[in-house]
Amino acid sequence: MIEELPTDVIMADTAYDSDRLRKRIADKGAQAVIPNNPSRARKYPIDKQLYAQRHLIKCCFSKLKQFRRIATIYEKAARNYRAMVAIAATILWLR
Repeated sequence: MIEELPTDVIMADTAYDSDRLRKRIADKGAQAVIPNNPSRARKYPIDKQLYAQRHLIKCCFSKLKQFRRIATIYEKAARNYRAMVAIAATILWLR
C-alpha cells in the first residue's frame, strides 16, 4: 500500500516503527516521520514540527467517523465509499 501513496512524507505511530517499514518508505523516496519505539537500540531522528501536524489528520478522521455511513463502511465498493467520504468532508468544510 505504501508504494501507491503519492506523497513525500509518510507519518505513523510508534507502533509502526520497524526497520523493514522504514526501508520500504526510503525505497519509495519518501521521508518517514515515525517516533522511535522506546525499546529501539538505533534511534532515528524525527521532525517534531511535522509530526505535530499529524494531530490535524487524526482530528479530521475523528470528525469523519461521526457520519455513520463512513464509520460502519456501509458502502462496499471503494468508488462509492470514496464518494461518501468526499461528501462528508465537504459537509464538514462547509460548517
